[in-house]
Amino acid sequence: MNTNDSLLAALRQCLGDNGVVTDGDLAPHLIDWRKRHTGQALCLLLPRTTAQVAEVLRLCRAQGLRVFPQGGNTSVCGGSVPAETGRNVILSLARMNRIVEVNARNNSMTVEAGCVLADIHTAAAAVDRLFPLSLGAEGSCQIGGNIATNAGGTNVVRFGNTRDLILGLEVVMPDGRIWNGLRTLRKNNSGYDLKNLFIGSEGTLGVVTAATLKLFPAPRSVATALLAFDNVDAAVDEAIRLQQRFPGEVVGLELMSRSEFEISLRHGHNLRKPFAGATPAWMVLVELAAAQTDGLTEALSAALEAAYERGEMADVVIATSEQQRQDLWRIRHNVTEANTREGMGLTHDIAVPTYQVPDFLRRAGDALAARYPDATPVVVGHLGDGNMHYIAMFSHAFWAAVQDKVGFQRELSHVLYDIAAALDGTFSAEHGIGSLHVDEMRIYKDPVEIALMQQIKALFDPDGMMNPGRVLPGTGTTAADGHATH
Repeated sequence: MNTNDSLLAALRQCLGDNGVVTDGDLAPHLIDWRKRHTGQALCLLLPRTTAQVAEVLRLCRAQGLRVFPQGGNTSVCGGSVPAETGRNVILSLARMNRIVEVNARNNSMTVEAGCVLADIHTAAAAVDRLFPLSLGAEGSCQIGGNIATNAGGTNVVRFGNTRDLILGLEVVMPDGRIWNGLRTLRKNNSGYDLKNLFIGSEGTLGVVTAATLKLFPAPRSVATALLAFDNVDAAVDEAIRLQQRFPGEVVGLELMSRSEFEISLRHGHNLRKPFAGATPAWMVLVELAAAQTDGLTEALSAALEAAYERGEMADVVIATSEQQRQDLWRIRHNVTEANTREGMGLTHDIAVPTYQVPDFLRRAGDALAARYPDATPVVVGHLGDGNMHYIAMFSHAFWAAVQDKVGFQRELSHVLYDIAAALDGTFSAEHGIGSLHVDEMRIYKDPVEIALMQQIKALFDPDGMMNPGRVLPGTGTTAADGHATH
C-alpha cells in the first residue's frame, strides 16, 4: 500500500467510506463557480460532526497535508478551491447542516456551518423572525462560508456585515482542539473577543463548525421603489436624504448603472423593464422595512414625489404588490449570472465613503476610457455603505485574444484600486481576499498591520496547513502560483 492509499484508509476510518470522495464527484470542488480558479486535491472530506472535524485536522497535521475548507464554493476571489500544487485536501461541512436551536424569545439561532443561508431564512421566518443577511447566492452559499468571508450583501446599510450578526462560534483549531464559544449574550466583556478573529479569516486560522446568529423581529410592512436619475450625484444625494428621512427603516439602497440594468434585462428570464422610454443613466433600488403595519409605502411615496417635483429624479416606480417588489429585486439579483453571459467581466469589490462615490465613478470611468477603450463600465453597488462592484466588461472575443490575462487584470485592477485608495477606500469591501488579492495586501495594507496578522496566523496555525496562500502574503502558496487560471 502506497502512502496515499494508507492516508486515504486512515481518513475513511475516521469519516466512513462515504465521507472521503476521490472519484468524479470531486471535480466540481476543484473549480470555482465562475470557472476562473482551479486546483487539485487528493480527496474531498465530508465530516458529520465537530468531533470528526477535529480528528481529521489532527490527522492532516500529522501527515503534513494542507487543508482547504470549502462552503458553498461561491467565492469570487479564489478562496474556496484548493491550490494547484501540493498535498491538498478539501474539507466540506455540507453534511453538517443542522439547525440546532431557534430561540425566538432570545432572538437567536444556533446552526451548524453547513446550513444553506436560504434555509436559515426559512427557519427564522417560521417563528416570525428575520435573519437579515441577504445575498444573490443565498440558495447555495453556506453560513460557514459567509462567516469565513464576513459576507456583506444588500442589507448592510441597516444590519451590518456578517460580523455584526454573530453572537458566538464553535471553531476547531488546526491542532484539533475545539473552542466552544456558542454564546447567546449581547454583552460579554470578559477578555479578548476571539470570535472576531475567525470572522473574515477565510479558514486560515481554524474551521468554524457552528454559529449562534442574531435574529430580529420580522417587519410588518415593506416599501420598495426604483428611482431613476440622470447623474450619479443626484442618486447619491437622494440616498443620503432617504437615510435621514427614514432612520432605521432603510434596509436597501442598491445602485445600478444603465449598462448593468440592460445586461440584467437582456440575459434574465421573464424580467420586465419597469420604465417607459429610454433606460435612465442611473437607478437606485430602495427598500424600507418597519414594525408598523401600514403607512410606510405612503410615506415613501410622499418623500419621492417631493424629490421628483424638485427635479432631482428623472422617474420613479413604486411597488404596489409583493409581486412587483420581487420583480424589481430580481433585476438586481440577476446581475451576477447576467454579467457572466454578457462577456468577460473583471469585477472589483471597491468601497469608498458614500459621498465620494460620484468622484470615484468619474475618475474610474475616465481612466477606463483612456487606457482600456474596449471596456464597458458596468456598475452595481451597495450605495448605503459605499461598496461599488465596478466591472470592466470585455467581449469574450477580446478576452480570448489577451495573451497575459493575469497581468492584464492586475494592471487594470491597480488603476482602479489606486483611485479608491486616494479616496480613503479599499480594494476589498465584502468579497474577501482569497488567493486573488494577496498581492494587493502587500501593496495597499500597512506593513505593521500585515505583520500583526502574520503573527496571529503563526500562533494559531504554526504549520501553515489551513488554507495556505489565502488572505496573507508569505504564508505558503502565493497568488501567482496558487491560482493562475483566470
